[in-house]
Amino acid sequence: MNHVPNSKTMNVAFLIYDQVEALDLNGPLDVFVKANVLEPGSYNCFTVGKTKDPVNMEADTMALIPIYDIHTCPQPDMIVVPGANPEYIMQYIQDRDFQETVLKWVENHYDAGTIVFTVCTGSMLLSGTEMLADYDVTTHHMLLDALEQHNPETNVIRNVRYIDQGNLITTAGITAGIDAALYLVGKHLGQKTMNTIIEIFEYQNVKSGNLA
Repeated sequence: MNHVPNSKTMNVAFLIYDQVEALDLNGPLDVFVKANVLEPGSYNCFTVGKTKDPVNMEADTMALIPIYDIHTCPQPDMIVVPGANPEYIMQYIQDRDFQETVLKWVENHYDAGTIVFTVCTGSMLLSGTEMLADYDVTTHHMLLDALEQHNPETNVIRNVRYIDQGNLITTAGITAGIDAALYLVGKHLGQKTMNTIIEIFEYQNVKSGNLA
């Protein structure tokens, strides 16, 4: 893995919405936060919601208050799109307002060159957009068939942990988001920083599985 020198702080926006999956959000978030402790100034991480109103995490276990809304957040260099329980994902992809506001915000930034990093069922959330077309993508095993059905122009890959397609990174289920975040930190800051985070996490199950 090549070390790409850090030339500027990367703004990493974590999209949050009602019923967002806890580890989908917090796993990758903590990877980037730890990386910034080790290499100060590497990442500016923040949460973004449709509005600044609180949203509930999965199972209504806690309320999350986004730091920014989609109209006021800093220009993101990367947008992390965590997933949710499949039943909620299927509702969101039919929610016209969510499509025309939140996902349009993601798509507009993607079209302008922002990296989009989906975790777990977060890739399925993008089904109403053009972002997945003509790419290799993956998702949680429970929604692989649905991802194919809703995105006929997309090449759905099974049995991988994550796929890096340049400006689009997608992952398999839940903990695969941690693996991909570690991979991205390694790509950005080098193997040593990635390995230090793995040691700090005491993360025993880190797996490769990138299809570049």
